[in-house]
Amino acid sequence: MKRIKEDLKNHSFHKVYLLYGEEDYLKRMYRDRLKEGALSGGDEMNYTRMEGNAIDFNDLRDIGNTLPFFSDYRVIVIEDSGLFKKSSELSGYLEEMPDTTIVVFVEKEVDKRNRLYKYVAKNGLAVEMKAMQEAELRSWVAHLLQKSHRKMREKTASYLLGQIENSMTNVENEIEKLVAYTEGREEITTQDIDAVCCIQLTNHIYQMVDAMAEKRAEKTLGLYHELLELRESPMRILYNMYHHFNTLLQVKELDGMGRDLIARKVSIFPSYVGKYQSQSRRFTEECLREMLDQCLEVEYQFKRGNLEDQIGVELLLVSFLKMS
Repeated sequence: MKRIKEDLKNHSFHKVYLLYGEEDYLKRMYRDRLKEGALSGGDEMNYTRMEGNAIDFNDLRDIGNTLPFFSDYRVIVIEDSGLFKKSSELSGYLEEMPDTTIVVFVEKEVDKRNRLYKYVAKNGLAVEMKAMQEAELRSWVAHLLQKSHRKMREKTASYLLGQIENSMTNVENEIEKLVAYTEGREEITTQDIDAVCCIQLTNHIYQMVDAMAEKRAEKTLGLYHELLELRESPMRILYNMYHHFNTLLQVKELDGMGRDLIARKVSIFPSYVGKYQSQSRRFTEECLREMLDQCLEVEYQFKRGNLEDQIGVELLLVSFLKMS
């Protein structure tokens, strides 16, 4: 990332960049900085964006070989192509492009044995955007709060980060809500977090999963109806249940590895690994996979109009109680 900053400062760029990894916020930020830096602002004439796994290499070559209009550079952004996990001849196309064309790849996952990855690593910059650790996120929270003329005690920041999904985008969204909620005063408290953030949802999902493991139907459904009363939508509850089960499955599959390694692979804080390990042991891997499949099936039936969302999630919970 320091080398990208140097390129931006010097207005001298590599021919190709690869931004990959877990942290979407950083990938978007550096993608946009490279575009704006190379094109000196909002120049759309010399900018092309491609997405998905059906990119036409001939189109890419024609665009890449076109010299920029009234600009030093032409920028091509290619996102979620999957090209770094399969064989392709794209490195040959990139070799032919003039130095005035900059190609920026944005990917979730890569295979470092891949020919295209090796080409980028040798001829450009391949930068992994990892999820931030808790201390780094606390520092970033302080930066966001300072910009908005707010402050938060360190233990309050730890409380916030422990309750929400570990991503910069999610943290930024929650901070924006807190800043709006605390208009007129400086310090943000845990009471403010409880009032406006998704704490109730996170805690309720955890308690619901515990109740499922204990086959406590009344408790499970009671927590679900409490969330509905808090005006949480059934589909949002379903999404968070899916995310929770997926985290439990990953933690279970990694059981026996070190806490820090599990935290990094699953994108949770090390201090919360034990909590997830304890709950994951109450379910088999087969059970967790089936729960994930059923969540996806309910979402599919809802989108097709075959199922009413509130009843669909309730029936799903009843099914889970029979499985656990």
